[in-house]
Amino acid sequence: MVLTRGEVGRLLEHLDGTYRLMASLLYGTGMRLMECLRLRVKDVDFEYRQILLRDGKGQKDRVVPLPDRLTDPLRAHLERVKALHEADVLAGYGEVYLTFALARKYPSAPREWGWQNLFPSGKLSVDPRDGTTRRHHLHENSLQKAVKQAATDARLIKPANCHALRHSFATHLLESGYDIRTLQELLGHADVSTTMIYTHVLNRGG
Repeated sequence: MVLTRGEVGRLLEHLDGTYRLMASLLYGTGMRLMECLRLRVKDVDFEYRQILLRDGKGQKDRVVPLPDRLTDPLRAHLERVKALHEADVLAGYGEVYLTFALARKYPSAPREWGWQNLFPSGKLSVDPRDGTTRRHHLHENSLQKAVKQAATDARLIKPANCHALRHSFATHLLESGYDIRTLQELLGHADVSTTMIYTHVLNRGG
C-alpha cells in the first residue's frame, strides 16, 4: 500500500520520540524495518550524510542518504543513547551482542560506543544464548504497533504499516523523476524486475 505525502505527514505527526524518528528513517531512506532496528551507532555518517546498512536482504551491505531534516533529531537521539550506555557501563553492563566471528575478531567491540545499537531496548535482559545481560535493540513489534496506532489516530483510510513507508518512499522518488536503477540501488533489490513493480503502480514505463 502506498501513502500520499500528506498521509505520511499525518502519520508521522501522531508518532512521538524514538518511534517518530524510526518511522521517518523508514520513509526518508527506504530501509526495511529490520535494517532500521539493527543499525549501530557507527553506521550513521553525519559528515557524508549517509547511513550504512549492513547485512541486508541477501547479506549485502548498501549505503543510503541521510535526509538533512533528520540530522538534528538523530544527533539529539544519540546523546540520549550515549548517556544510557554510559549508565549501563557504570552498572557493570554495557555490552552489546555481536556475532561470534565479530566478537572473536574484535574482543573489545561489544562494549565500545560505536558498536552499540542505535535504537536500544528500554530494558536490560539476559541473553539466552550465553547468559550475558545485555541491552538489545528495540523489538520490531513495538514500532509496528506504534505505527498502526498512529495510522488509527490520524484517521487514515488506507492500511498503513512500516512496509507502507518503504513503498511510499520508492513511489514518491519515481514521481520526482528518479531513474529505476538508482531506486534499485537505494532499495537493495538484487533484480531490477522487483523494482519495476513501482513503475506499474505509477502506470508508466521504466
